Amino acid sequence: MNFHVLTLFPEMIQNALNESITGRAINKGLISLNTVNIRDYATNKYKHVDDYCYGGGSGMLMQAEPVWLCYKDVEKKIGKRPRVLYMSPQGRTFDQKFAEELSKEDDVVFLCGHYEGIDERALELIQPEEVSLGDFVLTGGELPAITMIDCISRLVPGVLGKDDSAVYETFYDGLVEYPQYTRPEEYMGLTVPKVLLSGDHKKVEEWRRNTAIERTKIKRPDMYEKYMEEHKNDFVKKKQKRVNKSSEI
Repeated sequence: MNFHVLTLFPEMIQNALNESITGRAINKGLISLNTVNIRDYATNKYKHVDDYCYGGGSGMLMQAEPVWLCYKDVEKKIGKRPRVLYMSPQGRTFDQKFAEELSKEDDVVFLCGHYEGIDERALELIQPEEVSLGDFVLTGGELPAITMIDCISRLVPGVLGKDDSAVYETFYDGLVEYPQYTRPEEYMGLTVPKVLLSGDHKKVEEWRRNTAIERTKIKRPDMYEKYMEEHKNDFVKKKQKRVNKSSEI
C-alpha cells in the first residue's frame, strides 16, 4: 500500500512514521511513504505558497496553484486518479470502519492544509474527500494524516506480524477491547482472572466477548446500543436455544 502526503512539512511526517511499527513496515516494503513538499511547486522567486485572504480577515491562505500542481504531479506518477483525502474539521469523521475501507486501496493521497487552509479553487479542481479527526481545530493537517496512516497501516496484512493482531482490538465488531494481562499472575494484590489461566480456549473467548460487551456498555453506551440493536436477532436465537435445551432436560 502506498501513502502520499502533500505537505509543507515533509520531515514532520517522515520523523513520525519512520519509527516503530510503521517504520518496520516501510523497511519491509509492506507500505510506502511518499512525502511531497508543496513549496517545491511554488512558481514565484521566494517560494511563497500563501497570501492574504480576499475580503479581509486574519491569517494567511495557501494558494491554489502550488497545491494543484503538486497534486497533478503525484497523480501523474501514480498513473491513475487515486483516493484523495483532505484533512479538514468540516469533513467525515475518521473511524475504524473508514480505516478498513482505505486499507484496501493501492494508493491514498493525504492533502495537508496549513494557515487558514487552502484556496477553495484548488479543492474544486482536486475534489478530495474531506476527513476529520473530530470537532476541533489543529494548526495543520499533518497530525491527522500521521494518525490516519498509522491506523490504516495496522490493517495491511503482515504489518503487525500476526494476521489476527489488528482484528481483536477496540472497535472490532462494534465493541471496545476486553482487558488483557501478562506476567506475573499477581501484582499489588490484583490477580489475573482464572479463566485466562484455564487453557480452555472456548471459555476464554466467551469471557473476552462478554467482558467486551460489558465494558462497551459502561464506557461507550452509544456503541453498546448500536451493537445490541445490530445483534438483537442473535441474542433472541441464543435465548431460544437455551429454552429448548432446558425443555429437553
